[in-house]
Amino acid sequence: MSATATETTSILGPVRQTYAGNADFPPMARAYKNVSQVIKEMGLLQRTHWFYLLTGIGILLALGGCITGFILLGDSWFQLLIAGALAIVFTQIAFVGHEAAHRQVLASGPANFRLARILIGLVGMSYSWWDNKHTKHHGNPNQVGKDPDIAVDTISFLDEDAAKSRGLIRLITRKQGWLFFPLLTLEGLNLHYQGLKYLCTKPGVRGRWIELTIIILRMAALIVPVFLLLPLGMAFAFLGVQFAVFGVYMGASFAPNHKGMPIIEPGARLDFFTKQVRTSRNISGGWWVTVFMGGLNYQVEHHLFPSMARPHLAKARDVVREYCLANDVPYTETSLIRSYAIVIEYLNRVGLAAADPFDCPAAAQFGR
Repeated sequence: MSATATETTSILGPVRQTYAGNADFPPMARAYKNVSQVIKEMGLLQRTHWFYLLTGIGILLALGGCITGFILLGDSWFQLLIAGALAIVFTQIAFVGHEAAHRQVLASGPANFRLARILIGLVGMSYSWWDNKHTKHHGNPNQVGKDPDIAVDTISFLDEDAAKSRGLIRLITRKQGWLFFPLLTLEGLNLHYQGLKYLCTKPGVRGRWIELTIIILRMAALIVPVFLLLPLGMAFAFLGVQFAVFGVYMGASFAPNHKGMPIIEPGARLDFFTKQVRTSRNISGGWWVTVFMGGLNYQVEHHLFPSMARPHLAKARDVVREYCLANDVPYTETSLIRSYAIVIEYLNRVGLAAADPFDCPAAAQFGR
């Protein structure tokens, strides 16, 4: 069997693959230990301070370019290009914040966490909210009831959630695959809102006032100049483009990694290696995809070795892929465009559960 998994499909699109327990998997209890030993001997768990220093300089230069362009352009609709570029810079900052939260950037854990809180706050999100959600995801990727990333939030990732949808949400769910990327234009606002809601309502949040201060100062630094220097309509358009591009870019970077991959049923107990490899999808394409996705294209390796710095992921991929091939473990990797098609197909198939019970499922899938 090839180490590269293929998608299971039917006339209705991708079939939900579920795993209920260890009986569905080969015995891989020692797999992670063996692979980890090889990775450690290759030095792939060492920090790469030079990389993050250069990345930080590049981001600062790009941010400076956006600010300079904003000042020089003045009252011009070309400012919307600056808004889009600014959203891209914010997303790149979020990538580094994600890596700092995984202790990839600096030498010590506390220093990494402080850096992550600052960087994630600078893009308008709450580090505490995101870290709580992301930690649960890493521990139980694609497991029903444990992974918040597959919990319903306008979009339904499970048939049972789609079937429970009502009203406007039900109408959206029925075509949610096609609506996924348009809906991502609102994801930037949703990320800001969820973070602020968490900080303002969740009891016992550590660093609450630090995060709120960073977010408020960041919002002021963005909003005040925009409304002072641009006409009212253009100012709203600028912020709209910035939020929309940020949401689409974030969603386009995170969605391909697990959506449409096997779902683990509640109560299933799986070994770490099996759980992480079978629920993750890598994106091929080389260095430009790594830059575009902030290293998230090596999702399998990232889940196996969360503290591994971005420059080492490509070498780790060769080791993990070879081990999966030798042990008959499916290793899923596809192109970026194909991954988006898989996500759309999967969401459309799930959306069929929200269709009228008198509708023909095949007709709903292909359009009447």
